[in-house]
Amino acid sequence: MATTVSCFSFSFFLLLCASLVCCCCGEHRKALFVFGDSLFDPGNNNYLNRSVVIAAERWPYGETFFKHPTGRLCDRRIVPDFIAEFAKLPLLPPYLQPGTHKWANGVNFASPGAGVLDETHPGVISLQKPLSYFKKVKESLKQKLGDAEADKLQMKAVYLFSIGGNDYFTLYRQKPNASHIPIRQEIYELGGRKIAFQNAGPLGCVPKFKKVEPALVDGCTEELSSQAQMHNAALVKTLRKLPKNLPGFKYSIFDYYNSLLDRVNNPSKYGSKEGKDACCGSGPYRAFGCGESNATFEVCRNPSEYVWLDGAHTSERTNHQLAQLIWTGSPHVTGPINVKQLFELDEEWAFVNGHMDY
Repeated sequence: MATTVSCFSFSFFLLLCASLVCCCCGEHRKALFVFGDSLFDPGNNNYLNRSVVIAAERWPYGETFFKHPTGRLCDRRIVPDFIAEFAKLPLLPPYLQPGTHKWANGVNFASPGAGVLDETHPGVISLQKPLSYFKKVKESLKQKLGDAEADKLQMKAVYLFSIGGNDYFTLYRQKPNASHIPIRQEIYELGGRKIAFQNAGPLGCVPKFKKVEPALVDGCTEELSSQAQMHNAALVKTLRKLPKNLPGFKYSIFDYYNSLLDRVNNPSKYGSKEGKDACCGSGPYRAFGCGESNATFEVCRNPSEYVWLDGAHTSERTNHQLAQLIWTGSPHVTGPINVKQLFELDEEWAFVNGHMDY
């Protein structure tokens, strides 16, 4: 009899603990807000006011996972899709997608062609526009959650950036001697504390640009890659200074440049067969025309065998590998901490008088 009572009491205790965890789960909200260009866009450009249908809305984009084009410039999923999955969040919707949105899990503001500079590709979503969108999301969250909970969510959220490559493509053509793009602090001023950056990739090795540049060194455009490397060095230097002036600021930088470059140069090392040519496109490197209605292009049989899906965007296999490095990469690849550790800072931070102290 005593054993039965003890078992009942223990079972009741476990149920009570479980109910307390559920009651408090709102205090452990996680959210991911994504800013960037076509590498991170889930389909925002589908909803821009324009008269031309973009390639990402056509076959073969999206066909092997979603079974239809979604606006992602990939055969399947892109890096933010995997980061959301690793964080146990749902797929983040494009901000411009019509319908009712809760935003409590986050949202994706990225747009193909976007840059830090407004003049990079007029007509797309530059970095300043998503920041204005984010302010609207912030107000919406305050209305739904209350000021304190909304502020807490935004401070605990992770903000993931991939932007700058399009600026360098434009500047290389128009202003070859332009310097690196300064890092901005608007997200911090709007309540963000944990920001993850993907640095500029090996731009000179992108098939689309290699096709139009005759002066190649080791199969890549040296000057463009050099500009990306200078940008990346400046990014590290700038971010190291910010925590001294921005209380509670934590950051992560993923070495996209070297991680992708190694896959381009050594595809078999990562389970791919081709690192130079794209799976979909026409001409040298299959660099152009994928998905375009007025173009004749080839599509490979298995995109997973290619590092590049088209002339500027990586395949899902590559995206998954890169996302894993962003999530759990060691400090020499993703540092000073990785994105998984950024999310886990929630357990160590304390919300005191409206500020997160670490």
